[in-house]
Amino acid sequence: MLRSMHPSRLADHYYNTIQDDVMYMTYNHEFRFRLPQKDPNMKYDPEDPFVKYRRNVPRGGSQIGKTPAPITTADNVTRLEKIALHMFVKEAVSNRSALVPALMAMRALSGETHAGGGDRHRKGIQIVKGRKTEGGWIRPGLPAGCTVEMTGDRMYEFLGTLVNFVLPRLRDFNGVTLPYPTKSQQTPAGVSGVVSFGLPPVAMSLFPQIEVNVDAYPKMYGFHMHFVTNAKGQDAQMKARTLLSGFQIPFIRAS
Repeated sequence: MLRSMHPSRLADHYYNTIQDDVMYMTYNHEFRFRLPQKDPNMKYDPEDPFVKYRRNVPRGGSQIGKTPAPITTADNVTRLEKIALHMFVKEAVSNRSALVPALMAMRALSGETHAGGGDRHRKGIQIVKGRKTEGGWIRPGLPAGCTVEMTGDRMYEFLGTLVNFVLPRLRDFNGVTLPYPTKSQQTPAGVSGVVSFGLPPVAMSLFPQIEVNVDAYPKMYGFHMHFVTNAKGQDAQMKARTLLSGFQIPFIRAS
């Protein structure tokens, strides 16, 4: 079984520096005990087999954005759990071989393989297929791109490469755009604790893994990145951005 032979620099940086700073910046001291959660309105009898799977509406309407975040402790400080990359290849709908360069690039960026290093939980690069007909050219079962999820040392290695080699050399990139201050955060995205943004095709050629042999990739593709954290409840989006800013990912306010 293959294992890492050196410690992760960014992982050590998180546990030694960022973790304490994020807890200090996002700590919310509560003076009162929390009230118990209200029971849902029982419009349908859960014992009735004909309406067993119907959803009972919670009291007070939708709770999106209203559920408070868990009580802040040293065990649930905001941390990065995984990074997901998604790449869309339009040419693969009509020609499946067009997906090969994207798979090669995704493999070089993430270093992930199926059950790599003896870890059975690693899925490697996954091909994304259409689920329903869209616009007449995407149909169910047709490949349309690829995706990969990174955790552990591979995740921190990708993040270090991104902030040290790619973003500083990327033109016309001032930072990840923040929403307007007046925009409501009571949305599914606002309480998810996930920060997502995309990079243009030119950014792929700036990664050292691809830059060293750029001629091996006939075409560059843009891709989206999703930084998944453990933040939940109110202000989860802001906690996730605070964490990523500690890893030197820039943010700017929309003008």
